[in-house]
Amino acid sequence: MSETVKEIWEPHAPAGAGGLRPLGAEGPALRANGTASIRTLADGVVEVSTEGPGQVRIEWRVPCVDATALWTPEPRGTGWLPAAWSAPRRTRLAAGAPIAALVGTGDVALCAFAAERPDVLAGAGVVEETGEFRFWAQAEGRLTVRIDTSGRHFARCLADLTAWWGSGRTVDIPDAARLPAYSTWYSMHQDVTPERIETQAALGKELGLDVIIVDDGWMTADRTRGYAHCGDWEPVSLPDTAEHVRRVHDLGVRYLLWYALPFIGKDSAAHRKLGRHALADEPKLGAIVADPRYPEVRDFLADRLARAVEEWGMDGLKVDFVDRFAHADPPAAGPEADCADLDEGVERLLAAIRRRVTAAQPEAMVEYRQPYVSPGLWPYVTMIRATDCPLGGQENRQRTVDLRLAAGPVPVHSDMLMWHPAEPPEQIACHLIDVLFAVPQISVDLAAQRPEQREALAFWLGVFRTHLDTLQRGELRPARPDLGYPMVTALGGETVAVARYAALPVDASGTGWRTFLVANADADPDVRLVGGSGTAVATVQDARGRTVRRGEVELERAEPIPVPRGGLLTLRRG
Repeated sequence: MSETVKEIWEPHAPAGAGGLRPLGAEGPALRANGTASIRTLADGVVEVSTEGPGQVRIEWRVPCVDATALWTPEPRGTGWLPAAWSAPRRTRLAAGAPIAALVGTGDVALCAFAAERPDVLAGAGVVEETGEFRFWAQAEGRLTVRIDTSGRHFARCLADLTAWWGSGRTVDIPDAARLPAYSTWYSMHQDVTPERIETQAALGKELGLDVIIVDDGWMTADRTRGYAHCGDWEPVSLPDTAEHVRRVHDLGVRYLLWYALPFIGKDSAAHRKLGRHALADEPKLGAIVADPRYPEVRDFLADRLARAVEEWGMDGLKVDFVDRFAHADPPAAGPEADCADLDEGVERLLAAIRRRVTAAQPEAMVEYRQPYVSPGLWPYVTMIRATDCPLGGQENRQRTVDLRLAAGPVPVHSDMLMWHPAEPPEQIACHLIDVLFAVPQISVDLAAQRPEQREALAFWLGVFRTHLDTLQRGELRPARPDLGYPMVTALGGETVAVARYAALPVDASGTGWRTFLVANADADPDVRLVGGSGTAVATVQDARGRTVRRGEVELERAEPIPVPRGGLLTLRRG
């Protein structure tokens, strides 16, 4: 093995982790440096730990047989097999998550792994010389990884790994974090006013949107984008802020406010105060990234953000750009810093913000965004949103499903859904079906929607709410990550929900379900059910929720059931 390893071309090989030695164990061919140990947890599941001075590394290989994709939670991170010489992934508290899975035919995990600490350098790829797939993970001083070669569905392996992450972590999620939300970003961008916000909140409530998230623009009269005006966080565009928030609350709508946490704009008074504590300069954005290793920076930012909840009565925060804190080579901390480690400074800042807002409002919500999805952040967040992909339905689907597989107990929100004014209701329904297993955020001018567009939106938001437990808390079984998930299934109690994005047969087997949903986002209307038995009452609704057929079907001999694009098939049996 050692001779083969020497032959691998590694232009991105990290320094400082040599001296790998074979470890005796069944399963993957393991090597490590430092003082290493192996613990068998279950059939095909092992935990490997090592520690020592400097960089420690664990490496293993599996035969790359019947492999289809490498799954990771990064945006556009799934759907191919990288080469072993590809650049490794660096995960930190503020960026990424140390988890991956080599997926094979039938959606089984040929090998899945996770590291217990957030700051890991990890590589994965095909060894051209041998046809094997090699994984490795490296960290400073100590490292523990769990490796799963049990051959189960890759989503089940990932669920076990995220459950391991969650052991001992306190994650407090208010119910409102799972309810459909309205966002002002795509619909208004920076042009926010109390009147516009209240209008959309009122219209959204009628449709089933219980939360409004007010994005950029509230803290400045400038409408040219950029972040030069961040930092002071004064409600320039929201006069009489507390009274405005009260009016939104009177509608029965909760209110979150956006903050670009790391940015101190160069046109702000805060820059004169904190500019000397710059982690990095962002000249194209007109701002610096503040360094959270300094108590003065953390105290200032925590005060600014907590004010929204403490003084104005908001229900939470949308905390943006946390990943900008993830610098590979931060400057040395100065004498006024109280910690040298950047991740420690970030965690202290996020903990202070969470502590302040929940003290003022125990049900306060805090939204983070891909790519800062580390389990180390779970105690400080109540929802994670897919990163921006305007009008990218397939991208939104893949990102929300990927996030679901890595987010453990934290609700996953879609990127905001927007569409052209001429969008037909069928396509609006497809946008919603694309994010059926997440919390939808809507960002269009609701006052400008035609009646049929509003009907599609109201119908599908009702589906999200009625079947929330199955869609968000059920066991998720996405199919074919290499093809961008052409079908996704969730199983929860006596309900099964399937989203069909391609003309594929739907497995209706099993005796435990009483309600079986098939959301059709494909142009082919013929839904073919396979594997079922007995009879069920079938109801077909179109994209606007109108019933187009109803009748009893024999599942064993069922002919294809026509379901319009953007429509819903509901099977019920006693």
